[in-house]
Amino acid sequence: MNRITFMVLATGLTLAACNEASEQRTENAAESVAATAEAAGDRVENAADNAIAAITPTPSAQEFVNKAAKSDAFEIAAAKLAATNATSAEVKAFAQQMIKAHTDSSAKIKAAAGKAKPAVTIDAALTSDQKEDLAELKALTGAKFDEEYIDGQVDAHEDALALMRSYASGGTDSALKTAAGEIASVVEGHLKTARDLEKKTDR
Repeated sequence: MNRITFMVLATGLTLAACNEASEQRTENAAESVAATAEAAGDRVENAADNAIAAITPTPSAQEFVNKAAKSDAFEIAAAKLAATNATSAEVKAFAQQMIKAHTDSSAKIKAAAGKAKPAVTIDAALTSDQKEDLAELKALTGAKFDEEYIDGQVDAHEDALALMRSYASGGTDSALKTAAGEIASVVEGHLKTARDLEKKTDR
């Protein structure tokens, strides 16, 4: 190989290596920016959730158990619809998680309510708005169902988180306060998952 040919090849290899390194740096920078933006978005959402909880009036023990029970009943009913009407495997998996989680939280509230003083009686009957929301969901299928179900889940979990945090910090019954605090941690995780799914299902 003559000197000129060698120099051309060497230059070409050097440029290729530089281009590859530059592309990798660009890719890494883009990933870093995306991760930073996502983390910032999570912080903003968490701050908003905390602010909502702070201004949510603390309900009485009776009001708390009723709202919590109705919320659980609605979540379970909506999730059962998702098991048949949803298209996305992720949405169906989320719905199955909701059935178990809200069955568990319902049992936790029931157990705490049994210790409440003065005594409380749980009313889990759905509200007219919840019934209307379920009727609208029942009429949908496919991608449109996925979108509306997940949008509703974000709203429902924001409300549930505010309720749990409000009672956990300002409630009057110790057993119910403990239950509310434990459930709030679970609801927070569900809300994040629902928000992540919302980005995928919104059309």
